[in-house]
Amino acid sequence: MKTTDRFVFPALLLVLLLLAGCESKGSSAYQGYIEGEFVYVAGKIAGRLDALDVARGDVAEAGQTLYVLEHAYETAGVALAEADLRQAEDTLHDRQKGLRPEEIAQIEADLRRAEASHTLSSLEYDRRIKLYGDAVIAKEELDTSRTTHARDKQQVRELEAKLATGKLPSRVDQILAAKAAVEAARAALDQARWNLGQMTQAAGVSGLVYDVLHYAGEWVAAGSPVVTLLPPANVKVRFFVPEAVAGSLALGQRLRVAFDGGAPVAATVSYIAPSVEYTPPVIYSQGFREKLVIMVEGRFAPDVAARMHPGQPVDVTPEAGGGAS
Repeated sequence: MKTTDRFVFPALLLVLLLLAGCESKGSSAYQGYIEGEFVYVAGKIAGRLDALDVARGDVAEAGQTLYVLEHAYETAGVALAEADLRQAEDTLHDRQKGLRPEEIAQIEADLRRAEASHTLSSLEYDRRIKLYGDAVIAKEELDTSRTTHARDKQQVRELEAKLATGKLPSRVDQILAAKAAVEAARAALDQARWNLGQMTQAAGVSGLVYDVLHYAGEWVAAGSPVVTLLPPANVKVRFFVPEAVAGSLALGQRLRVAFDGGAPVAATVSYIAPSVEYTPPVIYSQGFREKLVIMVEGRFAPDVAARMHPGQPVDVTPEAGGGAS
């Protein structure tokens, strides 16, 4: 959304304003015109205009939907980003909890078998020691029984260690990598949702729908305004006073603004230009100084501003005794 205070005004009126600066010093009314600072509503993504929810002349409230662009691609992008986020979160959860219950159960079953084998080989080894002491068996049989007993004991230790490791989460670096993947997926989802949100534009401020620049079915380029709003606070009067008069005006001073077809309305001085206009490139004689003018702007109350029209010619009379410097 971007704002500009330029308003194209006929060259003839500018000539009249210049002539107004040349009027006799006794005149207290100065010609001017109504100026509008427009708000152009646009999005950052191109698309076909599917729905235009306002018309020229409507009054839009802040937050009200103005138009919607086609957004099938952006909707699919959000769905894909949501799926990627779920996958990243599942991976992180898996890294944090260790092996699955089924894998833990298999290790526990293997451990029970190994413990049973170890118990059996321990009994057999004890029996072989006694038989060897009684000189019933050869030393080779005792050695074989000792080896089997040691093997089964080592198998139990390995499975116990594997079970303990399986119940632990993954290594710290793996968990950190999984967390980073989750954050990246969330950022991608935020981006996808933002893109989708750009396809629907709402009024950022309340104001008159001054103009509609595109219609349903048209292609709207990225950054191209679709609706022009004119908030009441952005309506002002602009007039020019002789250089000799500008020093008597002050910010906040009351103005009387007269126009055709209505009773005069009130405004207050909101801006006095710091430099003169229409300055000829010569030494300023007294005659030339009388031709110099200074631009002055005034603001209206909201209810008055709503009745004014940009480009409308007016006569402005400063009132004495109002405002502060």
